[in-house]
Amino acid sequence: MQEFDAIGEEDDPGLNAVLSFEPTADIAAPMIATGVRPRVAILREQGVNSQVEMAAAFNQAGFSAIDLHMSQLFSGEMALEDFKGMVACGGFSYGDVLGAGEGWAKSILYHPAMRDQFAAFFDRPDTFSLGVCNGCQMLSTLKDIIPGAERWPGFVRNESEQFEARLSLVRIERGPSLFLQDMCDSRLPIVVSHGEGRADLSAADADHLEHAEMIAMRFVDGFGEVASAYPMNPNGSPAGITAVTTPDGRVLAMMPHPERVFRTVQMSWHPDEWEEDSPWMRMFRTARVWAD
Repeated sequence: MQEFDAIGEEDDPGLNAVLSFEPTADIAAPMIATGVRPRVAILREQGVNSQVEMAAAFNQAGFSAIDLHMSQLFSGEMALEDFKGMVACGGFSYGDVLGAGEGWAKSILYHPAMRDQFAAFFDRPDTFSLGVCNGCQMLSTLKDIIPGAERWPGFVRNESEQFEARLSLVRIERGPSLFLQDMCDSRLPIVVSHGEGRADLSAADADHLEHAEMIAMRFVDGFGEVASAYPMNPNGSPAGITAVTTPDGRVLAMMPHPERVFRTVQMSWHPDEWEEDSPWMRMFRTARVWAD
């Protein structure tokens, strides 16, 4: 486990705007020592990528990460009921055409048996779900079958009208997410890589949503203030919104890619004291503790 506290002096919004960091014992170590490795489905569809990095992060945290293609669910070869967790990965699903994540979700919503299978998984109180990038857009489109997600925003085309790939700074908000509960108020660099990451509040109560506990993460500037301007806010999301969670914290949908920065060697810069694991490894280990 890594402990980290936000720092960042007003007269120096540079590298100090990330975090101080003190490594301590791995919180998932006692669970890993039991030899029990809960199964988590690394779910993908045609064109999805980053599933290998995602599996590596969950394996290192003490899970047994299983590659699961949507075709295996449709054929009945595998079923979500056999898993403790489900992760919808990011990348270029369906050729990364506009609304690719929505297309992924609609292949579920318009198939009665598949819709029922996903709804049953989301209803189980002993499961967790994570959606990243295309997977975030996919989960937000499934919100009608995810308890507590009814007021989530959709994720639409970036305000810049172009694909954005960069290292951005986010602040983790206080809220119920089981993944992020020990990381609240942290400011961390993370990879973004999307063309449709802007939170669309047009179908929701914007005033409520911008301040609700369901907002799990926001883009911030070097001073830790919510970023509204490009490129610190790479997609134009109102109030810097880039991740949402459910009231019980079991489902997290986020646009940035934690699996692409869970090791310090994946980062463009990190404090020497961070050693091998970046602070993002904490969210995977926290999920393992929750799953015990």
